[in-house]
Amino acid sequence: MSIVRLKPILHHLPPIENPRLSPRELRRSELPGSIRCCSKPRVSVSRGLRRSDPLRSLPIIRAGVAPTPSLAEDDQATEVVYSETFLLKRSQAVEGKVSVRLDAAEEDGSRWRLVIGCNLPGKWILHWGVTYHDERGSEWDQPPPEMWPPESVPIKDYAIETPLKTSSSNPEEQVLHEVQIDFDSSVQIGAIHFVLKEEETGAWFQHKGRDFRITLRDTFKEESSLGGTQGFSIWPGALEQISTLLKPEGSSPMTQETLRGGREAKQWNSRIAGLYEEFSISKEEPVQNLMTVTVRKSNDTEKKLVQFDTDIPGEVTVHWGVCKDDSKKWEIPPTPHPPATKLFRSKALQTSLQPKENGRGSWGIFPVAQESLGLLFVLKLDKYTWLKNDGTDFYIPLINVSGSSTSNSQELGNKQMDSSQGSVSTEEAKPVVKNIEYTHEIISEIRNLVTDISSKNGKGANTKEAQESILEEIEKLAAEAYKIFRSSALGFVEETVSHAEPSKPAVQICSGTGSGYEILCQGFNWESHKSGRWFLELGAKAEELASLGFTVIWLPPPTESVSPEGYMPKDLYNLNSRYGSMEELRDLVKRFHEVGIKVLGDVVLNHRCAHYKNQNGIWNIFGGRLNWDDRAIVADDPHFHGRGNKSSGDHFHAAPNIDHSQEFVRRDLKEWLCWLREEIGYDGWRLDFVRGFWGGYVKDYLEATEPFFAVGEYWDSLSYTYSEMDYNQDAHRQRIIDWINATNGTAGAFDVTTKGILHSALGRCEYWRLSDQKGKPPGVIGWWPSRAVTFIENHDTGSTQGHWRFPSGTEMQGYAYTLTHPGTPAVFYDHIFSHYQPEISRLISVRRRQEIHCRSKIKIIKAERDVYAAEIDEKVAVKIGPGHYEPSNGPKNWVLAAEGKDYKVWETS
Repeated sequence: MSIVRLKPILHHLPPIENPRLSPRELRRSELPGSIRCCSKPRVSVSRGLRRSDPLRSLPIIRAGVAPTPSLAEDDQATEVVYSETFLLKRSQAVEGKVSVRLDAAEEDGSRWRLVIGCNLPGKWILHWGVTYHDERGSEWDQPPPEMWPPESVPIKDYAIETPLKTSSSNPEEQVLHEVQIDFDSSVQIGAIHFVLKEEETGAWFQHKGRDFRITLRDTFKEESSLGGTQGFSIWPGALEQISTLLKPEGSSPMTQETLRGGREAKQWNSRIAGLYEEFSISKEEPVQNLMTVTVRKSNDTEKKLVQFDTDIPGEVTVHWGVCKDDSKKWEIPPTPHPPATKLFRSKALQTSLQPKENGRGSWGIFPVAQESLGLLFVLKLDKYTWLKNDGTDFYIPLINVSGSSTSNSQELGNKQMDSSQGSVSTEEAKPVVKNIEYTHEIISEIRNLVTDISSKNGKGANTKEAQESILEEIEKLAAEAYKIFRSSALGFVEETVSHAEPSKPAVQICSGTGSGYEILCQGFNWESHKSGRWFLELGAKAEELASLGFTVIWLPPPTESVSPEGYMPKDLYNLNSRYGSMEELRDLVKRFHEVGIKVLGDVVLNHRCAHYKNQNGIWNIFGGRLNWDDRAIVADDPHFHGRGNKSSGDHFHAAPNIDHSQEFVRRDLKEWLCWLREEIGYDGWRLDFVRGFWGGYVKDYLEATEPFFAVGEYWDSLSYTYSEMDYNQDAHRQRIIDWINATNGTAGAFDVTTKGILHSALGRCEYWRLSDQKGKPPGVIGWWPSRAVTFIENHDTGSTQGHWRFPSGTEMQGYAYTLTHPGTPAVFYDHIFSHYQPEISRLISVRRRQEIHCRSKIKIIKAERDVYAAEIDEKVAVKIGPGHYEPSNGPKNWVLAAEGKDYKVWETS
């Protein structure tokens, strides 16, 4: 049982130490695979921490099995034919208090004692530092050694960490964890800053997303003629490190203004009364529940009754559909539907379960047509919390299940989906089972090969040839597994979807990499924002783009931005940009979906522009919904004075570089990306400037958002010697491969290597460059074609920017190459809506007609000074360059399908 979460608990990650120069592969430990957090329900622990108040014990959270409502009242229901109970693992927030108390430790007021406490269970650490009253800025310093409580340890040069001790002064009270800090009243400290960290989980806790700050300045001055001093106050500091986990409800933090008024009403003297304040705090605790699904026959021969029963408290929604064959493809069941059911994006139903009379959980009964083979579902607890079954959809068989035994909660440890699969015992299923077993063997072999690569990298030896050999073997195995996958998947399509186009696969291969048959359109250029109506203008072209054969479109960045083009984002949740409004964007995505085109959102995750300056005049304080401060910025950003960890990539100098090692940053970004998927309907991502941060963080974001397709922009310089491009560009494409590897293959990357080589090959008539030393394509498509997105131009390289413009007059040669070769081809907007459109359309038609895909096999026939020729999948032949080539008509009959200046394309008839 796994949980798909969009709000993770916080885990402290160590600083990332790596060189600042040029791209490199980062070796990091694997990030947590599952994200476990939810915002409600909450369990209150206590109302306060004052010693005079008895504190209740924190209850141990356990799930009870609630009585299952009976179907006896339904005269149509007969015997149970199938039942299964699932163990549901999730997390639940419990609330407690953090207390801050300041007392005089000596009667004469010469020494003071600060006591910080927490009443939630766990091993708590106080991470704290000080600032002096004559200093400006927000940088912490370590406190003087005489202030350090026992067992304190230094953290770099700006803080110390002190464990909180369990208080046992009153055994009847709830356990209280606290630390005492004693200091002299003459100390020149202006404020004490702290956050709490739970050692077991690595979670950080702050007040309203900012550090706690205890202001001490003027507290210890001698009484003036006004007869008092300014007391202490607690307020959020100018920093934000992790997240808003401390809740303001029920607390009224003191402010300077409040205490200043109090100073006039009460005179402070050396015998200072205790100052005390409490703040709410929440912590995630694991909790287990059960879900029982029971299938019953009905006297109504046209339907079965499926009953859901769970002890999960609160609202539970079943997101469900049915399938009619073993492919388990979701379909909307025919009416009638249960009460409180609504349609979700024309793909599934969402039905809210009814609360039980005793308040312990909820239940529901769903009528399902007899012809349905199975029922698929996931559970939705709230906007951000979905429950799955070990990472997959729950599946309940509806046909031939009478022999299944009813499971109970004691069998959950050993129960597998075999019970639902075991009912399919026809002879026709045996070849499919054999294919699955064989595919599993291939996957196992691929994993072993990947392990071999890792071990060779770890030894640091010269293993280039060995790595290339292993990568070749991996690609062969992947192609073999994919061939099996397609043969079985297409078989289902022919039986159930008679109108399916043969050039479109039935099932996507895996999240992030699409089906393999994508043809990408970049739907904007550098000037598109100027009309202010781009979303409306592009929507009018949706049908035309679909007719040309595009299956995916990449839209411009949607957020508020300092630059009108969108690549200097500011408030990520503000989607009213120079391209149009949020509503216009939503309508545009809907329009593309109507014509069968999936949509990629352009997301800038590397950097973000600040809203405000800090006390030193540095722009590093963010506003909007994600009101981060300088702890969200990498520490080695030379311009924006971040207080995060060191960068895991290269710097983007025009805006603050975000520190993705911070858990609160990743949590907020995952929540934002999921919000975009939900609110706008994006199907995937184009990731801007991924050189700036480790690919492992991209893996985390993609696993949380499950995009259909994702591609990263990893753009750096190719290898040159005295302004002459080197023939061997293996080092360049290896850097792109390393980034893809860091994402665990969950994303592709633009094949910048292929673009650069095409520049020299076509612009200088050096077509010999288009074959590497082993007779393969010299770009990323030669090593990992399924993750390569080929292109010749985009908004940066072409358009009005022209940073790296493709050689003039050779554009169609470039498209003849990319649209016939493996990889996923991308076509630039300016070229689509130009005089090139008829030629591009013919090339796309050939690719679709011959089912060329990202893993297609290529055989290079010629790579000479003035001509390049290749055959793809033995079905398409291409020639580019002024030199001569014609495929020979032997066993195959080649027919000319497209031609233009210095290129020809043939296909088999």
